Amino acid sequence: MTALTLIRHGETDWNRDRRIQGTTDIPLNDHGRAQARATAEALRERLDDAGAVTIASSDLARARETAEIIASELGIPGPRVYPELRERAYGEAEGLGVDEFRARWGDWYTAEVPGAEPWADLRARGTAALARVVRDHRDAVRAAASSEPDLRGDAAGDGRDDGTLIVVSHGALIRELIRHATAGELPPAGERLLNGSMHDFVFEGDLLRLVAYAGLVV
Repeated sequence: MTALTLIRHGETDWNRDRRIQGTTDIPLNDHGRAQARATAEALRERLDDAGAVTIASSDLARARETAEIIASELGIPGPRVYPELRERAYGEAEGLGVDEFRARWGDWYTAEVPGAEPWADLRARGTAALARVVRDHRDAVRAAASSEPDLRGDAAGDGRDDGTLIVVSHGALIRELIRHATAGELPPAGERLLNGSMHDFVFEGDLLRLVAYAGLVV
């Protein structure tokens, strides 16, 4: 079993201005960096007895820097970076404000935007990416355990605890993973995942299960 925390990256200027980013590579602003440090502090309080901890992120700058700040604050190795954890591509909508998006294409979840990644494709990409990241985390934990056996008495055998994995990604991708894990019950319609928000799962075998949604136990 792997404990998994998905974190939305810190704020960028485009987040602040309610502009659509998608795969456009916008850096964190100072408030976003402060959010990353605050998220690390919240994580620190829960990770004392969490066993081995690794961190991964999207390759987009806003997610990667958030993960780098968290890793530095926690004193763990920097993130492994995966392009598959990128935000949904929004095609012609990237760079537009939310109001202009709605004026052009209507409802956020049913809009047909030229060049945008279909929601079903985003979910398939996200679930496959997460499975890969979990496998890499488990391999790293087990390699460390075999080289330092005194650190983990449970390093062999089925049903082992494979430590904690932190993944920093993006709002739409995390939303689809939450919907996948809850059969569409969460998040509520119209609810926006906040920058720096944390969502807790466990990955048992190949099954993803939501444990806490932005701090609320489910």
